[in-house]
Amino acid sequence: MTALEKATGDVVFRFEPFVLHVLCQELQDARMLHSVAVDSGFRNSGITVGRGGKITMAVRSTHCLEVPLSHKGKLMVSEEYIEFLVHVANQKMEENI
Repeated sequence: MTALEKATGDVVFRFEPFVLHVLCQELQDARMLHSVAVDSGFRNSGITVGRGGKITMAVRSTHCLEVPLSHKGKLMVSEEYIEFLVHVANQKMEENI
């Protein structure tokens, strides 16, 4: 809170979603991993095939959070709300794990 109160610009609370990139030897391996990821709740997962034939499977979570806290140095939310955001972000981290 001390650092936030000293901020002079815009401050955003951000929680980035989990991402795991896996390099696969065969497309069928990537498809199998993709199926497992989607069935496990990682709905934003996908397969990319590069120009050189490199097959990458990305396991991506949908758990993200981006909330403005201050604008031009003015705090826009209460300390109680920031504590709530931290709690929500920690829950999302647990779900990622």
